[in-house]
Amino acid sequence: MNAQPQPAYAAAAPAAAADSAYVRIRDVSKKFGDFTAVDHVSLDIRRGEIFCLLGGSGSGKTTLLRMLAGFETPTTGSIEIDGQDLSRVPPYERPVNMMFQSYALFPHMSVEKNVAFGLEQEGLKRDAIRRQVGEILEIVRMEGFGARKPHQLSGGQRQRVALARALVKRPKLLLLDEPLAALDKKLREHTQFELLNIQQRLGVTFIVVTHDQEEAMTLGTRLGVMNQGRIVQVGTPADIYESPATRFVADFIGSVNMFEGQVYENGADGLCIRSADLGCTVRVERAGGGARGATVWTAIRPEKIQIARAAPDGADGAPAENQARGTVKEIAYMGDMSIYLVRLDSGSMVRVTLPNVMRGGERPIGREERVSLTWHGSSPVVLSE
Repeated sequence: MNAQPQPAYAAAAPAAAADSAYVRIRDVSKKFGDFTAVDHVSLDIRRGEIFCLLGGSGSGKTTLLRMLAGFETPTTGSIEIDGQDLSRVPPYERPVNMMFQSYALFPHMSVEKNVAFGLEQEGLKRDAIRRQVGEILEIVRMEGFGARKPHQLSGGQRQRVALARALVKRPKLLLLDEPLAALDKKLREHTQFELLNIQQRLGVTFIVVTHDQEEAMTLGTRLGVMNQGRIVQVGTPADIYESPATRFVADFIGSVNMFEGQVYENGADGLCIRSADLGCTVRVERAGGGARGATVWTAIRPEKIQIARAAPDGADGAPAENQARGTVKEIAYMGDMSIYLVRLDSGSMVRVTLPNVMRGGERPIGREERVSLTWHGSSPVVLSE
């Protein structure tokens, strides 16, 4: 990629501006007849960030994106971009562009013509169009492909042409609807970092809709998790993964083991939970989480659990705090890691992942072996809903 500055495009926003709300969504709802697709959503998105709307099918994320684009009108609420209320402004008058999942390239036009189409519709002079198209094709690393037709390009190249066409008009906001869904896994992983580089270079605010958790965690400065038309949690990828606010978020983002229990001690040094599901006591090194006697759920990520052959029990023969015993029932070798499914003595199943950091070495734990599972007191997250 050429390191020369691109004068036609804005630089990334300064740090002070990045903290301001650039997109303001206020109490927005969208109904289709009796069905509520988006339910009283309020959200602030900062200038120059990549914000990912993450959710399953029917969660409302695409409907919210279409309202930002102007393809749908909110039933209630307002949408502001850069201080301007655009709730009733038609799509063609908004400083917004959208990149569709299908890319929607014109098959009969060359790459250059596809990218130039929007500029030609605005009546720009030919020299200005040629300059801007050349600049954006260089940024997306397609400068040698201007004469080709879409059918002569790979999936990743078509994706970059669609991105160039969306960016060439220098929108204040770029909306991306499942932008990498059509790519294979390796190309998708590579393209995620290309998107990050392009966004950082241009400083355009991106809002990405995706159902792919890894994609959202890689791309997003922040994530908004949606369920049944509502935003259920907003935060950085680390916030969402390490400190989920609800059982739904914990279960939706990555893999998690979740166990019901009752609080029997809650003090300044942490929380103790008796869990019949685990067959042991869970001690959490964080205060809060529920009053004594309250029913709560303990969420523990598979990679935070250590697995070993039989470990010492407590003095009375029962497992110690933050330790459960069980038998390995299934093992999946994934190359970079191995997944163990362990049936606890309580009858519950636990998922444990271990990185494969060495070739050979100690004999690996096998199926039907007795094992001890342990975890640090900082690992569990206590959820009440």
